[in-house]
Amino acid sequence: LRIGEIPFDSSRKLMTTVHKDSTGQVWIFSKGSIEEILKRSTTVNEDQTIKPLTRHRHDEIMKINRQLAGDGVRVLACATRKLETAPSTEDLKGVEEGLTFLGLFGMMDPPRPEAKEAVARCREAGIRPVMVTGDHRITAEAIATHLGIKGTDDHILAGEDLESIIPERLQSLAQSVSVYARVSPEHKVKIVQALKGQGEIVAMTGDGVNDAPALRAANIGVAMGKGGTDVARQAAEMVLLDDNFATIVSAVEEGRIIYDNIRKFTRYMLSTNSGEILTMFFAILFGLPLPLLPIQILWINLVSDGLPALALGVEPPERAVMKRPPRHPKESLFAGGLGLHILWVGFLMGLGTIGIFGWTYGSQGLLHSQTVTFFTLTLFQMFHVLAIRSERDALWTIGLFSNPGLMGAVLLTILFQLAITYHPMFQSIFHTTALTVEELIACIAVASTVCFAVEAEKWWRYRRKS
Repeated sequence: LRIGEIPFDSSRKLMTTVHKDSTGQVWIFSKGSIEEILKRSTTVNEDQTIKPLTRHRHDEIMKINRQLAGDGVRVLACATRKLETAPSTEDLKGVEEGLTFLGLFGMMDPPRPEAKEAVARCREAGIRPVMVTGDHRITAEAIATHLGIKGTDDHILAGEDLESIIPERLQSLAQSVSVYARVSPEHKVKIVQALKGQGEIVAMTGDGVNDAPALRAANIGVAMGKGGTDVARQAAEMVLLDDNFATIVSAVEEGRIIYDNIRKFTRYMLSTNSGEILTMFFAILFGLPLPLLPIQILWINLVSDGLPALALGVEPPERAVMKRPPRHPKESLFAGGLGLHILWVGFLMGLGTIGIFGWTYGSQGLLHSQTVTFFTLTLFQMFHVLAIRSERDALWTIGLFSNPGLMGAVLLTILFQLAITYHPMFQSIFHTTALTVEELIACIAVASTVCFAVEAEKWWRYRRKS
């Protein structure tokens, strides 16, 4: 019958229960880390015989522990003590002395099969995984080596090492340490602060109440959804519903995809808008009539811009999205040549559009020239959106139909544009007129230059980086 308990505490690394057997005899049983149990033991039970715990026997037990831990087994020690009377609540902690060592038992808690692959993907993505555990140093090293967390040049620090290291020294060591063993909650906070002191962006996982300070100290606290406590979940920014480390890697990948698509959306919208602005500016500069009517500009902004822009939001991931280093947190959205791209593409669109307007204005009249300009600028946008689907790979590499939604939006926009150009009902609304085959070919030829120019830009940027 259990009559008392000293709960597990991460600082003590053991727990104790008090029992009374059928004869009324009171016993305590303690289990925890082998170091703590042996420190409190004075005798050992060998074949039902109580013998003194000598230094030789102590070393033999530690040797067995190292063998088990080297196989990745989590080892706990167990000890007991007979009491004359049941201790009071105040005296409970005092009974964890003079114990009789009973033995060791190991627990296999193998990592999930996908964990090793997730660690490898982290390294490819420029993310350095670090193991912070309460396990024995040898156990932690075996598991970390198996998963690929610990490299050949990486070091291990134990909790007792962290006690004597000043924060500045820990910061300098943090870059080469991949495993922290036998750590306490206070140590976890020190580790997070040391990594942040090196300029790292730290994501910390935890599930217990004692993990809450470290979760708050990290840039991104990640709590377990199934096995985590309410306190840990409240302290975290993200909760893993499946308690799976691989899900964090998937979240990183999804975040990179979203950020890439935001850049593509920005690239597309600002380039086309600057093209429209420069078209109108060049017309004023060269003393030409307005090449576009307000209703035509409204159509371009709402439909020609809108449909492909929405489809860019679901663009599939780029080929090497998880094989590039993380971007700097202070990096601008317009970094990596995006701002320059917007300027030169807008200039090309504006120059090409006003050029074809001037070509037709002298011989065909204003209405015809505005229709050609309207059609050309729309095609400029369609060719541009196809070319910017990847910042690195060419259009023929990623495939024209790898994003069916975008291809559908482009084709639908072109069909709408043809209807506006050739259907009498829409002609009266949008002030357009039918174009000849030669004029359509001219519109396509001028507008397609942006596609070839963007592909040339990608080739030049890739060659320069190589």
